[in-house]
Amino acid sequence: MSSLDEFRLYDYSTLLLNVTTSSLTKAQRRWRIAYAAIYSFRVMLSLAKDIISKRRSQHSSVFSHLHPDVALNIEPSSSQLWGENFLSSSSAPKIDQKRLLETVKGKDLVSLSQVGGVEGVAAALGTNPENGIADDDQEVKKRQEMFGTNTYHKPPPKGLLYFVLDAFKDTTILILLVCAALSLGFGIKEHGAEEGWYEGGSIFVAVFLVVVVSALSNFRQETQFDKLSKISNNITVEVVRGGRRQQISIFDLVVGDVVFLKIGDQIPADGLFLDGYSLQVDESSMTGESDHVEVDTTRNPFLFSGSKVVDGYAQMLVASVGMDTAWGEMMSSITSDKNERTPLQTRLDKLTSSIGKVGLAVAFLVLVVLLIRYFTGNTEDDNGNKEYIGSKTDVDDILNAVVRIVAAAVTIVVVAIPEGLPLAVTLTLAYSMKRMMADQAMVRKLSACETMGSATIICTDKTGTLTLNQMKVTQFWLGEEAIEEDLANIIAPSVLELFYQGVGLNTTGSVCKPVSGSLPEFSGSPTEKAILSWAVLGLGMDMENLKQRYSILHVETFNSEKKRSGVSVRKKADETIHVHWKGAAEMIVAMCSQYYERNGIIRPMNEDGRSRIETIIQGMAASSLRCIAFAHKQVSAEEMEYDDDRRKTHQRIKEDGLTLLGIVGLKDPCRPGVKKAVEACQSAGVGIKMITGDNVFTAKAIATECGILRPDYQEDSGEVVEGNEFRNYTPDERMEKVDKIRVMARSSPFDKLLMVQCLKQKGHVVAVTGDGTNDAPALKEADIGLSMGIQGTEVAKESSDIVILDDNFSSVATVLRWGRSVYNNIQKFIQFQLTVNVAALVINFIAAVSAGEVPLTAVQLLWVNLIMDTLGALALATDRPTKELMQKPPVGRTEPLITNVMWRNLLAQALYQIAVLLILQFKGESLFNVTEEVKDTLIFNTFVLCQVFNEFNARKLEKQNVFKGILTNRLFLGIVGITIILQVVMVEFLKKFADTEKLKLWQWGVCILLAAFSWPIAWFVKLIPVSDKPFFSYLKRSRSYSQVLSKLSTTGNLHLAGLEVDAE
Repeated sequence: MSSLDEFRLYDYSTLLLNVTTSSLTKAQRRWRIAYAAIYSFRVMLSLAKDIISKRRSQHSSVFSHLHPDVALNIEPSSSQLWGENFLSSSSAPKIDQKRLLETVKGKDLVSLSQVGGVEGVAAALGTNPENGIADDDQEVKKRQEMFGTNTYHKPPPKGLLYFVLDAFKDTTILILLVCAALSLGFGIKEHGAEEGWYEGGSIFVAVFLVVVVSALSNFRQETQFDKLSKISNNITVEVVRGGRRQQISIFDLVVGDVVFLKIGDQIPADGLFLDGYSLQVDESSMTGESDHVEVDTTRNPFLFSGSKVVDGYAQMLVASVGMDTAWGEMMSSITSDKNERTPLQTRLDKLTSSIGKVGLAVAFLVLVVLLIRYFTGNTEDDNGNKEYIGSKTDVDDILNAVVRIVAAAVTIVVVAIPEGLPLAVTLTLAYSMKRMMADQAMVRKLSACETMGSATIICTDKTGTLTLNQMKVTQFWLGEEAIEEDLANIIAPSVLELFYQGVGLNTTGSVCKPVSGSLPEFSGSPTEKAILSWAVLGLGMDMENLKQRYSILHVETFNSEKKRSGVSVRKKADETIHVHWKGAAEMIVAMCSQYYERNGIIRPMNEDGRSRIETIIQGMAASSLRCIAFAHKQVSAEEMEYDDDRRKTHQRIKEDGLTLLGIVGLKDPCRPGVKKAVEACQSAGVGIKMITGDNVFTAKAIATECGILRPDYQEDSGEVVEGNEFRNYTPDERMEKVDKIRVMARSSPFDKLLMVQCLKQKGHVVAVTGDGTNDAPALKEADIGLSMGIQGTEVAKESSDIVILDDNFSSVATVLRWGRSVYNNIQKFIQFQLTVNVAALVINFIAAVSAGEVPLTAVQLLWVNLIMDTLGALALATDRPTKELMQKPPVGRTEPLITNVMWRNLLAQALYQIAVLLILQFKGESLFNVTEEVKDTLIFNTFVLCQVFNEFNARKLEKQNVFKGILTNRLFLGIVGITIILQVVMVEFLKKFADTEKLKLWQWGVCILLAAFSWPIAWFVKLIPVSDKPFFSYLKRSRSYSQVLSKLSTTGNLHLAGLEVDAE
């Protein structure tokens, strides 16, 4: 920065004027004059620096970082400095950070003006307002050390110990631990320390295993969710460093950075408004006030992190980051809700509760029966003697027996309560979230994973979702003439100059010329980049030269409702004012009354001329081109102003009587693979509707190319409508026609919201894609909001449930497939677990009532619980989506979790297991000529192996081939292998621990054969057809019939009863 620039920066003349004319005290004047003298000396030094640096550039390091000292408030009592950029070789800024924070947070304009305004702060921070800070890692690191990083202190994540302790809070686990402790005590007392610890110790070890495995699983999921949370918070922001615009992580932002803000951005740090137009922010997240706040250089230059940009665009100087911002202080005290319950989890909680109640009832009956049998002398010990012989029985023996009976009953409760269901949901959701991340979809709300599986309609955007969003200008029309080459030479200089203004000054993009002389770099939206590239490379526009010759007066930013943007500029050479509009071609043409030809002649736009231009636009649109038109008008200063109701004068940009400059056609090719993705969704029973802001011809061309519209589509079929047409339907007409609509063109965000509301009223589960700020209402209204990761604004992302990271419709289809997979995996696990529950409860109950003993001990049941709950959940909840999932219709909102197919499968398997185990229980000794201990081991071994084989059956609910794709799920095979190995160890080596006997090879063969029979049974059972109507609906119907009959009998009036039957 030159000394003259510094002179302007600190507004020295204003300071002198204030000294001489303002009402300062004598002491204050003296101090300000002293400051002026020091300042003058500094400017002289700066001039000297400039001269020396030219002559002796090799020795300029001493002066290279010279900045004037900046005094905030020079008082006799306090000469506290705000900024002290000192003469040294270090470029690091030195500033009173506390005063800076207080000024920004307190919106203190007085303190800010005393330092020379925003420019003064920028200088004190060592920031060039145009080029930003140096693009150097060392510079960034220094600033992070000095001012802190842009991160918030959050409570530490929960450790493994937390989840272990949490698992011990389970009531059934606590009762088992008490039983284990009592059993351990009585066992040691009766049999001594060497032998007596086995039973109690076994229960302790089994409980410990269950707790640790459960805690590890929960801890792993917590860690996974934390990682995903960090990724979702890591948004990108656009800054300028070393004169080059670039995208960086919000966490890498430092004090002194210059940030570019546009509509929909979340402000990433506290800062000051440097430059921009029509900036309005929503500070409701900070203040609770819903009114939008205008931000400018004079009245309110303060910007706060967490606020959203609702209009305009700007450059912001970052003044504080991380914990120094008001938002940081607030966020550090808030913990993210990790206990979010999804609808599926809520339904499973009810199911778990219902099954638990049944288990509790069975366990209580078993407890009562066993206690009665014991105290009536119907039980015998290992030697065949009666266990209870009245008063002769030792009190310790009685207590020991009661503890053993209670432990058995409690273990039945442990097995009956399917704790694995919530774990299975957590596992499958976490696994799906991780895999979806790899498939370019970041889940923000857990419930979206499962809801997506039920989606019946997907409303998608066109640009960037169905198309590549890689714009390129392929056609250019000036008036009624297409111009294809040598643009700069065949267009009149006066028209070319107007094009430069219309393109270069009415844009949110920028052009950066590299030092090396290679091609310029273009930044901004894909549309802006394409037009800037065309103007610079094709028309020879010089952006820097243009900005020096014109000053911008007023800007109207583009949004998806107006579909246009406008700017008014003043030419510095002759002080003339020019208005430029750019936007959707037919909307801009409607604002024009004449048009330019390439030789600079202006022609009036009569009806015929307008019609011919509209035909040109339609032809371009039919070729899948996005049409953007430019219009111009020279106006007077008076035409730029208007008074509102309060007689306050505002700037405005003239919108009528314009002259059409030209029309460009931008080609945006369809994404490869999008047609297949659309077909996949349609074959899965999911309707695709394209909602776009483009005109109807472009929309139809793209929709046909993507497969949303059939090639033989009829104009009068009602499949294509425009936004205003849909908006103007009556509510009944909308409800009648909404299902037929496949394409809605020229739509506003309100039209999208209206369509979502109509579809939901018709019972559809609606997924919506959106990228703009104005899409937020539709994204929130939809059952699943899908925002775009590249083009999406932060407001859109915040309103959505899932962020599509690559903006690709194929990723939307992938999300649909994963959503169905989540639901399907949960159903597999429910079927598997309920089979075990039913079998275990029935066997234990029948055995207890008839024989007075439980064939499966507490330790054995806990082992089954571990296989069933944790390992089973891991094996079945991590199956990847299959093609079959996309060949079924969507799952409805109210469809029961346990379908008739599942009831058929689980009852068949449970009945088979009950039959086999009861035969072994009552006839096992005689059938196999074995002791009672070996028989009990056979029962335990067969029961466990039945679950292993049934795990394969549970992989496919309806398909007979349960082995298809099994080699791709290594986790499943690994878990089955581990289960079998551990079972062999339990039976063969842990005799005392598991209360088992070693089995001979033929006995193992019998157990495996009996368990393997579950495969052919499953194969044959799946041939039995079942009704699609839920099983319990028949029970409801019979109950409603009985209610009707009771009404008939009580009223005695046949006619009246008939009416009531109809009402039912």
